[in-house]
Amino acid sequence: MAAGGFSKLPNGTVVVALNLPSPAPGGTGGVRVLVLARNRARALTRLRNLGLRAVYLRGNAAPPTPDEITAVLHHPDGLIWRTSPAGGAPAGPPELWHPIRALLRPHTPGAGVSPAQV
Repeated sequence: MAAGGFSKLPNGTVVVALNLPSPAPGGTGGVRVLVLARNRARALTRLRNLGLRAVYLRGNAAPPTPDEITAVLHHPDGLIWRTSPAGGAPAGPPELWHPIRALLRPHTPGAGVSPAQV
C-alpha cells in the first residue's frame, strides 16, 4: 500500500499525492506522484490506466504540499512525478517535476544507437 493523501481545491477538483516504490528494477527509494482529477476515484483510475494496477489511497497521511499543488496545476497533463528524497531532507536543490510518460517509458539499453554504429 502506498502512502499518500489528497487536497480538495475550491473549484471541486482534487489533487492526489502518492509515494510509490521505485519502478526501476533493483531501484532504491521511491517516487512521489501527483494527479489532478475531478475526484479521488478518477485520479486513481488515471494511474491504473497507465499500468499502476495496485495503487490504493487509504487515509490522508501525506497530502500534497501547496508547492506540489501549484506544480500539478501548471502542468498540461495534470500528472507528474519526481523521486522522493532519501532520509527526509534533500541534499541540494529540489529535483524538478517530470511528466508521467518519462517514468513509464520502457528503458531499452542502446536506444538511440543506429545499426551502423554497432
